[in-house]
Amino acid sequence: MELSSIMASQLRSLQSTVQMSVLNKALQGNASAAAEMLNSLPEQPAVAHPHKGASIDVKA
Repeated sequence: MELSSIMASQLRSLQSTVQMSVLNKALQGNASAAAEMLNSLPEQPAVAHPHKGASIDVKA
């Protein structure tokens, strides 16, 4: 192999590695921001189920 061909191959590999690293850090940042946002939401009161425990008349 030519030296320039080897260098081009290594450069592509390095670019791919850097891209993956940047994407990984962005995903980690977004995930932690989303988790923080969810944790900061105010507590919602429990809502009763609309049908559970209710008696329903069924006419045949």
